[in-house]
Amino acid sequence: MTTYIKKDIIEKVADKAGIELRLASEAVNAVFASLRELMVEGTSECRIEIRNFGVFEVKNTAAKPKARNPKKPDQIIYIPPRRKTHFRPGKVLKIALRKPIKS
Repeated sequence: MTTYIKKDIIEKVADKAGIELRLASEAVNAVFASLRELMVEGTSECRIEIRNFGVFEVKNTAAKPKARNPKKPDQIIYIPPRRKTHFRPGKVLKIALRKPIKS
């Protein structure tokens, strides 16, 4: 499996846009920071839709008053409500990923 890091994205953006790495780095960092702020600042659920790419959703989970501790199965614990993220790919991305792999 190939793992890409933010530096790889910055290099790809700089190459595609024909700009310096420093400018691409600022742009990529600004986009990620903006997405993170939009997801975190709201107390309710939110949805960020990026056309031709996908949808990021933040959903609330319910509290679990009677969950079991996996290390001690006889111990009952309380899990407070929290928020979770979900990504659903868009149509263009789904179609691109469905293409057969060339071997």
